[in-house]
Amino acid sequence: MKILQFLKPKPTIDSYGQPSSIDPQEIQSLMEWLFASLIAVGYFGRSHLIWYDCDNPDPSLEKLIKKLIRRDEPIFLYRCGGRTMPAPQGYYWRMMSEHPSTRIYQLEVK
Repeated sequence: MKILQFLKPKPTIDSYGQPSSIDPQEIQSLMEWLFASLIAVGYFGRSHLIWYDCDNPDPSLEKLIKKLIRRDEPIFLYRCGGRTMPAPQGYYWRMMSEHPSTRIYQLEVK
């Protein structure tokens, strides 16, 4: 039966801009939660997690998000500072209140 577990599709989460200041255990916990959330809704494709620090913004992440939007794959943002990254025109960041940190958002169409 364990062999069949390897054959089941699993979601993939690509991570971008992860700051070194975040505790590895916090990262692990968040990735496990996000992975489980994707499986719970039946999504087994590729998704993307952007780590955003408003105190040290990376302009390349904004360009990356515009590129990722065309792929029609879920895009998530983890807010490391006090503010979220501005969403591209026609989109907004929806806070995922299911997560206890209230720091994770999903990019959605307005």
